[in-house]
Amino acid sequence: MSSFLLDSSWLWVPMVLFAALAQTARNAAQRSLTQAIGTLPATLVRFLYGLPFALLWLGFLYLITPRTLPDFSPAYLGWIALGALFQVGGTAMLLLAMKARNFAVAVTLSKTEVLQVALFGTVFLHELPTALAVAAMVIATLGVLILSLPPRDRRWSLSAWFSRSALYGLACGAFFAIAAIGFRGGALALGEPVPWINGAWGVVLAQTLQSLVLGGWIAWRHPGGIAPVFRAWRVSLVAGSMGAAASMAWFTAYALQGAAHVRTLGMVEVVFSYLVSRRVLREPLSWPERIGMLLMLLGLVLVTLEY
Repeated sequence: MSSFLLDSSWLWVPMVLFAALAQTARNAAQRSLTQAIGTLPATLVRFLYGLPFALLWLGFLYLITPRTLPDFSPAYLGWIALGALFQVGGTAMLLLAMKARNFAVAVTLSKTEVLQVALFGTVFLHELPTALAVAAMVIATLGVLILSLPPRDRRWSLSAWFSRSALYGLACGAFFAIAAIGFRGGALALGEPVPWINGAWGVVLAQTLQSLVLGGWIAWRHPGGIAPVFRAWRVSLVAGSMGAAASMAWFTAYALQGAAHVRTLGMVEVVFSYLVSRRVLREPLSWPERIGMLLMLLGLVLVTLEY
């Protein structure tokens, strides 16, 4: 068992695919909560209800691979705090975008983060993407732009391009890009050789901070406090468990691979969101949106050709 856990560098691709699938389920659950309890409480659900699952997973890992605790340096804690706080903002922006537009398109708008992740990763982590990876990012982002086109009769309207849903989606992408760099930086700073444990510690510390900060803010400033979060425990439990599963997989992938590659492949979430949008929520998609998804899929295929 220990040798398998140590020899897992190839697992970043299935980890990302699993993370995207679990995140789609979490987004769908959170979307229904937004209408019922509000944007910030629905954002809190992801972290508060996910934390117990993250703690159980961390305990299980230490049970099967006994080892000493890693060195939590100030640099590591700083990277995790950066990622955690920006992830809170990104989640809130995503839920606001979902309220304003189609579920699949809202998720797609958030994927404008990919080029920003590559830029931030180059500047702050000195991780240079290859030419093939850059091509994949550009093609996938082109697909994102096509997916976010306004209706034909409003295509030349400035207000359509800078609509609330578009701005929320772009802000979401920027927040998630910085969060990805924070979590990747933390994974590099921890020095834990087992990626599963590296990722589990990141999730536990990040979700603890997120639950305390956001939960405290809601209790202080939000009408009704955090009571609505506990009243909606059934859907919240689904959102939290799926969110924890997604976070575990994302953090493990960050411990194995650069943030730009991880987030580019993570755009497969758009395909999963499309299936939810069409099959579960019965939301129609136009032909430009379908073409955009095909371009995005081409980008995903290209980014995996390197491995």
